[in-house]
Amino acid sequence: MIFKKALSILLLAAVVVFSSCYYDKEAILYPGGGTCDTAATSTFSAVVLPILNTNCNNCHGGSATAGAGIILDTYASVKTQVNNGKLVGSIIHAAGYSAMPKNGAKMTACNIAKINRWVAAGALNN
Repeated sequence: MIFKKALSILLLAAVVVFSSCYYDKEAILYPGGGTCDTAATSTFSAVVLPILNTNCNNCHGGSATAGAGIILDTYASVKTQVNNGKLVGSIIHAAGYSAMPKNGAKMTACNIAKINRWVAAGALNN
């Protein structure tokens, strides 16, 4: 009887331990489905602004309480951050820049590539 209880507890513990493991690798979980379109042109209105709205504008939206006074919801304000190097430096978590999002994981490599592509193309208001 004691052996059955001990075996039951051991099996239950093994199920809990092994079912709680989670392997979170996007490329492995979504092969081919999460590919980044590196050939497409990045435009401010269709590509960059939606990325910023999703990842940045909870804190850096157009309010008086925007994080560090940096607003990223208009072309003019984003262009200022591009010109001073802070936009790219912050999103790639480069040394000497405030890593963004603050206390969060870096945005996806695909989103960073899209923003970098837009910046490299002249950060146009398109």
